[in-house]
Amino acid sequence: MIKHIAIIFIYICINSLLVGQRTIIHAGSLIDGKSKKVVKQHSIIIEKGIITSVVKGYAKSKKDDTVINLKDKTVLPGWIDMHVHLSGESNPQAYGEDFYMNPEDVAYRAIPWIEKTLMAGFTTVRDLGGEVILSARDAINKGYINGPRIFAAGVSIGTTGGHADQTSGLNRALRGDPGPYEGVINGADDGRKAVRQRYKDGSDLIKITATGGVLSVAKNGLNPQFTEDEIKAIVETAKDYDMFVAAHAHGIEGMQRAIRGGVRTIDHGTLMDKETAQLMKKYGTYYVPTVSAGEFVYEKAQKPGYFPEIIRPKALEIGPLIKKTLGMAYKEGVKIAFGTDTGVSPHGDNANEFKYMVEAGMSPIDALISANSIAADALGVNDIGQIKKGMKADIISIPGDPTKDISLVMKVDFVMKDGIVYKKN
Repeated sequence: MIKHIAIIFIYICINSLLVGQRTIIHAGSLIDGKSKKVVKQHSIIIEKGIITSVVKGYAKSKKDDTVINLKDKTVLPGWIDMHVHLSGESNPQAYGEDFYMNPEDVAYRAIPWIEKTLMAGFTTVRDLGGEVILSARDAINKGYINGPRIFAAGVSIGTTGGHADQTSGLNRALRGDPGPYEGVINGADDGRKAVRQRYKDGSDLIKITATGGVLSVAKNGLNPQFTEDEIKAIVETAKDYDMFVAAHAHGIEGMQRAIRGGVRTIDHGTLMDKETAQLMKKYGTYYVPTVSAGEFVYEKAQKPGYFPEIIRPKALEIGPLIKKTLGMAYKEGVKIAFGTDTGVSPHGDNANEFKYMVEAGMSPIDALISANSIAADALGVNDIGQIKKGMKADIISIPGDPTKDISLVMKVDFVMKDGIVYKKN
């Protein structure tokens, strides 16, 4: 009995010490992720992975405090990438990988990419298609591997022959007839079943491929591939399970069906016109541009043999358009949430998207905020994306002012997630 009491006493003492421990970050410049200004000389006080206060000036520390000196840096909230594919990365052999790689191989290969993403300053990502990433998400949450906070869609939902039908382009003997379990639907009832299957799998959200795609082995990258009734059934069912729906979309008709159907985000949006932009504003739909993917596929499509020949014309046509579309959407006042489609472009280079956004006409501060409070709003979460009291301590720093030189986003030298430091130069 005495032994048990002693153990409990020691535990209480240790726990009391931990509760009293604070981390104080001295920020030379601070961008809070919400307001459109850079403020000087602030301190961020963190306890148990949560920001407890943000004060002007450099706060005095107590004996047991951990002090992190970032007085010569610009400090920002950890970035959020709303469109990644952590389970793969574009390469000329990618279209044959399904024939020789097992899910375990895919999962282990993804670990360095997951870590690269975190080290690049992205403390949260939305993974839009990759079954093994559900397990990777759980492994990160349990502390088995280091990585960003992941919101995972799992298997994407498409239609027969559509962009998410993984059997397209295969030999007839291998195609089979995939259904809702595999993420292929035809009709509203199939759509409901596919959503419930994703819920059963443990998905955080739903992704649909509302139009054809650039990198699928199919001729058309723009055509609508769902009826509006199918989209509405998917969105309504997802809502029952507290999930949002993201819609891959390039062509106008498919985008408009998805918007009216109630999707949360339009991703890519390549051929969006002003009418569609205004429809997005009416419905409150967020736009996730993914300019990085467009730039990457356009470059690679000019190299014979990198993509299958059926894909090259689509990449050459669609790739260069996204940046111009983003500029138009920005001017029209569409809500823009940061996203890259990384996995098409190389992992760890996610921040290049900021440079493309500025080239498209966005102000640097608007580009940065798109990866903070706006992305958090699009995710439907209220405890990340800002540096303020009550938020999770996801904090990064950059040597210099990215609002004056956006290229500095590629030089992240400090990364904290949930109050834990993962990178400090």
